[in-house]
Amino acid sequence: MNSSWIDEFPGRIAELDHSLLRRRRRVVVPETGARLFVDGESMLAFCSNDYLGLASHPDLIEAACAGARELGVGAGASPLVSGHSAANEALEQELADFTQLPRALYFYAGYATNIGIIPALVGEGDALFSDSLNHACLIDGARLSRAKIHRYAHADLGALESALAGSTAPRKLVISDAVFSMDGDVADIPRLLALCERHDALLLLDDAHGFGVRGPQGRGSLAHVGLTGRRASHRVLYMATLGKAAGVAGAFVAGSDVLIEWLLQKTRSYIFATAAPPMLASALRASVRLIEAEQWRREHLDRLIAQLRGGLGVVLRSTSWKLVRSSTAIQALVIGSNHEALAVMEGLRERGLWVPAIRPPTVPEGTARLRIALSAAHSHANVDHLILALSELAAGAPLSGPRSNLALA
Repeated sequence: MNSSWIDEFPGRIAELDHSLLRRRRRVVVPETGARLFVDGESMLAFCSNDYLGLASHPDLIEAACAGARELGVGAGASPLVSGHSAANEALEQELADFTQLPRALYFYAGYATNIGIIPALVGEGDALFSDSLNHACLIDGARLSRAKIHRYAHADLGALESALAGSTAPRKLVISDAVFSMDGDVADIPRLLALCERHDALLLLDDAHGFGVRGPQGRGSLAHVGLTGRRASHRVLYMATLGKAAGVAGAFVAGSDVLIEWLLQKTRSYIFATAAPPMLASALRASVRLIEAEQWRREHLDRLIAQLRGGLGVVLRSTSWKLVRSSTAIQALVIGSNHEALAVMEGLRERGLWVPAIRPPTVPEGTARLRIALSAAHSHANVDHLILALSELAAGAPLSGPRSNLALA
């Protein structure tokens, strides 16, 4: 019998095991604060993007239940058929008001937002300019657009300007994370916008990790640099997800009325998908109110960030590990090899801490890391626990068992 390419998959999975690149899911159940039951074991988690600790907030739970009682659970259809509920309509208006931008469009998922809106903005014959560390959904949206892609080195705005100046494309789109998901550093938004104005380009910002956390009242990275309200530019589209600091699910894009109307009419992932459930929109409306009102969550988070960086600054003096410069809730501790990163992860697990190792292709070869995600749900004692555990591991305490035990970590 002739062999088939389908028969290659067992061997290809074995290659992932050999390279320590096979992932596995873990079953989690929320406990209290920043603790989770992970495969039945109580763990202190530093891996959630629930930056403000809102995911289990009673106000959100009650709002979701009330929304389900009033409007049902499922949307039933595309927003352009019969799926655009009263709750979704109200959420869009409140998101526009909150971000101080003219109009917002609510999507069921962040990935679906970016892979849909980018091809709606540019296409074959146009040019697209992308930071090399952009999130996968921006990269995939760029590829789907069929525009010519210019990939510039991370945060190298000189290279971006040269590429913009050299392009003769009729339409130019610059895409960038506002807060980069694996390093936690922040884009220079004013300079990005200035380049777009100089070279007749549109700027799309993905603020998945900044919305709710950065800017006055958590209004996001665009508000953080004062580019909303009267200073809002018609050259900016602001995208943010709602499953991180907002604690629920979905995403939105906000900008000028005419750009949002165009996206509503032309974004395939919006037009041809069932709308987000109205119960989630109800929960998100409650979340936006809490984000705006409870400044203490951001203040507490800022103190935790300073505590962690201060404590790890001492720990890292005796290791080759590197803490990437970041003022955000994302604190990347670069370990190096896949094996060592998994070993440190396992050492933390043995101490009751869940901090997953991030490996290629998510990050470049040789930069496997622990992506420490802080939350307002953490206490100062929680952060001290993490610092002490990393200090013990850095000092050479036993890390883990044999290599084979790490393959599915």
